[in-house]
Amino acid sequence: MQIFVDADACPVVDIVETIAEKYNIKTTLLCDTNHVLYSDYSEVIVVGAGADAVDYKLISLCHRGDIVVSQDYGVAAMALGKAAYAIHQSGRWYTDENIDRMLMERHLNKKARRSSHKNHIKGPKKRTEEDDERFAQSFEKMILMAKSKEELRNTQR
Repeated sequence: MQIFVDADACPVVDIVETIAEKYNIKTTLLCDTNHVLYSDYSEVIVVGAGADAVDYKLISLCHRGDIVVSQDYGVAAMALGKAAYAIHQSGRWYTDENIDRMLMERHLNKKARRSSHKNHIKGPKKRTEEDDERFAQSFEKMILMAKSKEELRNTQR
């Protein structure tokens, strides 16, 4: 199992690394040339600044049983399609049961914004300690679940 983080402007990189290190899980941060990162724990892959370049690189690297951290529903959908796990920076898990609804809501919201000619939308509200704690708990729970499923698969071989 590996962890891949869509790290462009991702507010939970430090939390991901702390928990990944606790469980000794290889972690890769992917960013474009506009968001160059450095890490003492994770491998950092910098890709060109093209539209969706980070997303496509991340999906090309992830495999069954890996964990993907991304706020992008499209990336999450592709990760799920590869039998990987995916989690939003809020701590919400993307699943086969909720991803279609989330993608549809994103599409309808984008359509509504276009028809109202409002190009400016408010950004997300300021992140709190509670947000970080909620993510950390959910992320650690996902790791434990993924590890137990991986162990089960290995014993069935």
